[in-house]
Amino acid sequence: MGTLDGKIALVTGAGSGIGRTSAETLAGEGAYVLCVDVGEDGAKATARDVGGTAVAGDVGDPDTWRAVVAAGAAHGGIDVAHLNAGVYGHTGDVLDLPDDVYQRVIGANIGGVILGTRAVVASMRERGGGAIVVTASMAGVVPFPPNPLYTASKHAVVGWVRAMAPVLAGDHITVNAVCPGVVDTPMTVGAAGGLDPAQLPFPLIPPSAIAAAVLGLATGADTGVCLAIWPDRDPVPWDFRGPEQLFV
Repeated sequence: MGTLDGKIALVTGAGSGIGRTSAETLAGEGAYVLCVDVGEDGAKATARDVGGTAVAGDVGDPDTWRAVVAAGAAHGGIDVAHLNAGVYGHTGDVLDLPDDVYQRVIGANIGGVILGTRAVVASMRERGGGAIVVTASMAGVVPFPPNPLYTASKHAVVGWVRAMAPVLAGDHITVNAVCPGVVDTPMTVGAAGGLDPAQLPFPLIPPSAIAAAVLGLATGADTGVCLAIWPDRDPVPWDFRGPEQLFV
C-alpha cells in the first residue's frame, strides 16, 4: 500500500529534472499523476512512464490551468499539487534584460505558482483537503547576486507559501516549499554553459532528494514550511534568521 493510494496528483515541469523524478515518486506511492510541461513530448513521455495523463502548456497561461483542472476532474479531482516548473532567469547586465526573458521568468516562476494554487484549491476543498508543495530555491531565502531576477521570483514564491499557509489551513490544505541548493538537472547544466555537472566546483543535489522531500511535505501535517535542502545534509526548515544554520 502506498501513502498516496487513490490520490490524484499533479506535477508541473514534469518533463525532466525534479518534475519528472517527483512524478515517478508520487506515482510509486500510488498516486495517479497529471504530468504538466511546456514541452508536449516531455509531458507525454513522463505520463507514459508513470501511467498518468499529460497536459502540455505554459504554467503562466491561465488556459493551461483550465486544461489541468479539466484533466483532474475527469479523475475525480486533485489532492496533491507539486508546483515545480521554473526557468533560470537572466545573468547579464540588467540593462540587457530582454522583455521576453523577464516575462517568461515572472510567468513561469511566479505565475505558475499563483495560478496553480488558484486552480487546485476548489478541488481540494471539495475533497476535504489537500497538499500544495512549491519548488522554490535557496535563492528564495538568501540572495543570489549572479541572478537577481531568479532571486526575486523565488523570494516571491517563498512569500506566497508563507502567506497562503494560514489562509488555507481551515480548509485542511497544506502549503509548503522545498528550497534546494543546486540540483543535478538540465536547467543547471544549461546555466553552467553545458558543462558536465561533474566539472562543477561544488556537489549537486540529486533530484531524488528533492522528490523525497516533496513526498514528505505532501503527506505530512506541516504547513508554511520552507525546507532548505543542501548537499549531504538533512533537510531543515528555514527559520528566516539567517544562513548560519546551513554552514556550521
